[in-house]
Amino acid sequence: MITHPILDQLAVQGVRLGLDRIVSFLERIGAPHRAYPVVHVAGTNGKGSVCAMVTAILVDAGYQVGTTISPHIEHLNERIQINGLPVDNATLSEAIESIDRARWDWARTVGLEGTPLTYFEFMVAAAFTVFAQRQVDVAVVEVGLGGRLDATNVVEPLVCAIPSIGLDHTDQLGNTLAEVAGEKAGILKRGASVVVGPLAADARSVFQSRAKGLGSLLWAPPNLRREHRGGTTWSFATPEGALRDVKLNMEGHHQGANAMVALGVIHQLQRQGFAIEESAIRTGFARAIMPGRLERVLPGLVLDGAHNRSGAQALATWLGRQPRPGCRVLMLGMGTDRQPNGLVEILRPHFDEVVTTRCAHPKAWDPMDLALAMQDMDLTLAAGGPIEQALPEIYEEADETVVAGSLFIAGAARTLVKEGLLDGITPGQGMREE
Repeated sequence: MITHPILDQLAVQGVRLGLDRIVSFLERIGAPHRAYPVVHVAGTNGKGSVCAMVTAILVDAGYQVGTTISPHIEHLNERIQINGLPVDNATLSEAIESIDRARWDWARTVGLEGTPLTYFEFMVAAAFTVFAQRQVDVAVVEVGLGGRLDATNVVEPLVCAIPSIGLDHTDQLGNTLAEVAGEKAGILKRGASVVVGPLAADARSVFQSRAKGLGSLLWAPPNLRREHRGGTTWSFATPEGALRDVKLNMEGHHQGANAMVALGVIHQLQRQGFAIEESAIRTGFARAIMPGRLERVLPGLVLDGAHNRSGAQALATWLGRQPRPGCRVLMLGMGTDRQPNGLVEILRPHFDEVVTTRCAHPKAWDPMDLALAMQDMDLTLAAGGPIEQALPEIYEEADETVVAGSLFIAGAARTLVKEGLLDGITPGQGMREE
């Protein structure tokens, strides 16, 4: 399911942080969020990857797992997953219609004026309801924005995880790492174990202080060591012992840090009685995948959802480790709530040209306006058309094309590839024919 009319009406409202609405509504419908243990994952980057890894490991250990992520890449169903797979359209439609009926009844009861629930609150409630109906053994829940006032922060988790802290959404979360960390640390609860990634000292101290105040165990990973065999084989050292020669299915050096956080979550679950064998950990890591994150969908075509400086740095590091093709082009599409210059400054050394584009998302930059925003930068720059028009042209011309700037543009490109838009086209073919 691409979208739904009910959600289309909610999408125009935007974000409204706060817990009063979602707490009241969930209580009204039977508190589905309290029907199962929860792993709660916040952070600037890496949340989705950690959720995917933890989910895959728990599924391979024999557990029934509900996972909710945001945003979705291609289909709305991705926001509600059972055992790592998006729910079917019938299940999703039933959940949406059920929540829609319930929210209006609730609004009348509490005297709420206007449209009850935001888009994100609606989908969180739908996910929690499906998980309760399916009687999942555990839910893996990704925070949408921030943490303290995020609609997912109604859960009472067994384990909280924060893979990274960076400066993003500063208008809502703060202008320093410590301020952002304070918002993310809002998901910590008394008695819940806490696993954090390789954070800067000022951000880490925020979590240490809050965990101490709550009487919670906090575990932070030591330095990682990547084995020389292959690019995705890792060895980890944890308080529970060493785990060597671990194969990751996800590309990028940063995924080693995400995997360490996921492993820390699994070890905390083991300490609380979950039966998870080493074999499940290995197979889970080996198959976990997040679409649109350093994803090579075709020869000469890479999709990545990098949309902030931290994401751009991870992409740049990965590109720096890859063989440089004859001509590499960045196809950039972003939301108007983002400024391109900082991201492109990081990526510029790895590309011969930047071509702007857009997908159908209502908040997407117009390609010409996006190019004009970068006109003073020292780079080869062109304004392209919509992704469905620009992608075949650039893919044929360049030896390697990287689509980045948002998860939505990566998802749009992914869909076009599935639909066969690039069938029969060879990378660099256009240049060789000139």
